[in-house]
Amino acid sequence: MVAEAQRVQAVGRRKTAVARVLLFPGMGEWSINGRPLAEYFPRMSHQMRIEEPLQLTEMDGRFDVQIRVRGGGLT
Repeated sequence: MVAEAQRVQAVGRRKTAVARVLLFPGMGEWSINGRPLAEYFPRMSHQMRIEEPLQLTEMDGRFDVQIRVRGGGLT
């Protein structure tokens, strides 16, 4: 398990949806509800929008992201 100081955890809410995000040092792998990013979001435009914050801050490929989502839809 990654040391507590090396990971960041956050919760986001909108209407009935809740997303819990865990960010920690890694190789840039994404997991959403246990599935890879490309499997959970097959549209390339969705994938690009999700990865954009890490790309803009030049942090892509340096962190793994695990997300648990409940409620809402894909978009």
